[in-house]
Amino acid sequence: MYPEKGPVMAQSATGSASSQGEQVAGATETTPEALEVTPSAREEMASKLVDRFALWSGGAAFIPIPVVDALAVGGLQLQLLRRLSQIYDVPFAENRGKALIGSLAGAMIPATSGIGAASLLKSVPILGTVAAVFVMPALSAGATYALGKAFIQHFQSGGTLLDFNPPDYREFIKAQKEMWDSRSRPKVSPPAPTSAESFPSSSGSSGHATTGSAATNS
Repeated sequence: MYPEKGPVMAQSATGSASSQGEQVAGATETTPEALEVTPSAREEMASKLVDRFALWSGGAAFIPIPVVDALAVGGLQLQLLRRLSQIYDVPFAENRGKALIGSLAGAMIPATSGIGAASLLKSVPILGTVAAVFVMPALSAGATYALGKAFIQHFQSGGTLLDFNPPDYREFIKAQKEMWDSRSRPKVSPPAPTSAESFPSSSGSSGHATTGSAATNS
């Protein structure tokens, strides 16, 4: 007769399984330092987010209903501010965010006034089409891009939504909007040189050679 080993074996198996589980849990546990994002990676993440929301704002400007398109762009800008706050671990308050976006709209005049005017022009049959296709998408995308870049710089310097002062970023926003416009503007390549312009030296050398040969014959 063999001794009964069932309970002992069960206890040992349970103990080994629990110890293995603790080892796995300890191996997979990450410290706060491991989860910390480097400043360069954080900036890259935020910049890609700003680019994406700028394009979405340009797309929202194609909404054919006046005022609704401007509200859609404002909602995207508020969502962008919320996401940037999450990336930089900054407390976010929706009412404060709306107030800051409204204050920045004043700093981005005439871009923001152009957005409102283009939105209202959509009620006009012919001019509305022109505004929807050419004017408002470019203004909306540029304004969203400049807004996002301004908050990236503010959050990187350790600021929060409470100490953000829109007039301090007036020139920065203007420069960022010009940068977006230059990125969006199609690049025109210079015209290719003609055959006569491509080989000026060969024609000149042949002329000199002809003159020399004529002088020799004479």
